[in-house]
Amino acid sequence: MALPPAFAASALYDRLLHAALKRFFARAVLETESTPSLSSHGRLSMEPTSDPCALSLRWFGSRHTLRVPTGWPFTTHEIRLARAIGQVLAARYQAMFDPKVMADRSDLFQGSINDRYIGAFLDSHGYSIEGQQSWADRIASAIEVLRVAALSSYENRAISSGVLLLAGEAGPGGRGAGPGGIAYSPALTGVKSFYRLCDGVNTVFLANRHGIVVDIVDLGDWVRRSRTGPVEGELPCAVQYRAHAAATRGNQNVCVVLSPSHEIKVFAEGVQMFNFRNADWHLLDLEAKYRRYEVAFANPGLAHRLFQVALDLSEARQGALFVVLHDPAASLPELVAHGDRLDIAMEWPARTDVVSRRDLSYLLTERDVLALDPAVLAAMASMDGAMVMDPDGRLLAAGAILRHPPPTRYQVAAVEGARTTAALAASVHGPVVKVSEDGLITFFDGIKIWDI
Repeated sequence: MALPPAFAASALYDRLLHAALKRFFARAVLETESTPSLSSHGRLSMEPTSDPCALSLRWFGSRHTLRVPTGWPFTTHEIRLARAIGQVLAARYQAMFDPKVMADRSDLFQGSINDRYIGAFLDSHGYSIEGQQSWADRIASAIEVLRVAALSSYENRAISSGVLLLAGEAGPGGRGAGPGGIAYSPALTGVKSFYRLCDGVNTVFLANRHGIVVDIVDLGDWVRRSRTGPVEGELPCAVQYRAHAAATRGNQNVCVVLSPSHEIKVFAEGVQMFNFRNADWHLLDLEAKYRRYEVAFANPGLAHRLFQVALDLSEARQGALFVVLHDPAASLPELVAHGDRLDIAMEWPARTDVVSRRDLSYLLTERDVLALDPAVLAAMASMDGAMVMDPDGRLLAAGAILRHPPPTRYQVAAVEGARTTAALAASVHGPVVKVSEDGLITFFDGIKIWDI
């Protein structure tokens, strides 16, 4: 006997909710239980809870509860994302049983539903299926354009591109749409030459609040004409994407970019909000992660400098390992071999015909990480091995192979690679930042704290 359409649809959408929660909340444990529910009509409810480490959603007779470790409760952005996921799924479920909506808004079921979650997260007005496309829909549509571009090439070269979606009609000196204005939508994906008009890093398309392409701009110049300077308390951002973050600060603008490394980056509210890499979306939650990271350092300036360099190395796909020792006198001899230490005066050999890396160490001795040019610091950090420093930023070792105990406590980490094993072992002595060559940044402080 065939299932009633509403029952079959509710089962499908309950599974979609389950899948979305597992995808976007990897740090949480998901529990599902059947419970009497009044939400069988398709409205999803987020239940209040007294536990900041528990997030509960109820829909179609099931309660989905996400739990995170007690040391790090759900952040504001995580709660906001859970609500956005629920809004999209509930709206699409209701649209299935409304012929008028289905006729007027067939676009609701086009593209990836995950892109809709991103759009709903960034739409301060909430997700809506009534009337014309909402701001959330236009964001999802722009993402779809770049998703197709990521699978394409132009004259055997990978494509990079981007668009700044304006919450208003135009920015400073912006052009009007004109009589022939077209929407920044998946319809453009068949025009390959369209992607060559901007590179997404220096130049982007400008689209107004209706999604119509109005201009191509140098984003750095556009930001300079619209802003006076940096904002106090501004979060670090990779150098090549500072303009993208700045273009969305203090407004509702959204910047979506397909980077040369083929990641889709979404900037909003002055920071990079999302990253699409390895075939999946990631909520970066930079502010919450940076504040938690900063607490581990005695020197806020050092914390900021290392975070900034880590972001730049990540974009360049260069690995690095930064170790800050709480107690250098006790920890340095245990972690770093005598020959790699920069705090010990070197005995210069009489011979000059054989040169080793150690002979270059005079260039690194008595250096202050905060006084180094960021480009020089990045070059030093990219050497094989770890960069070790004291809480004030005084360089104690560079390119050092760290010692660590036999694989008992760190046995599990060993399967991830030598750099991860060394990072986890060193984090017993102070905060550690690891940058992988695939672009992943990981912070350790006794244990693994977060990934970006």
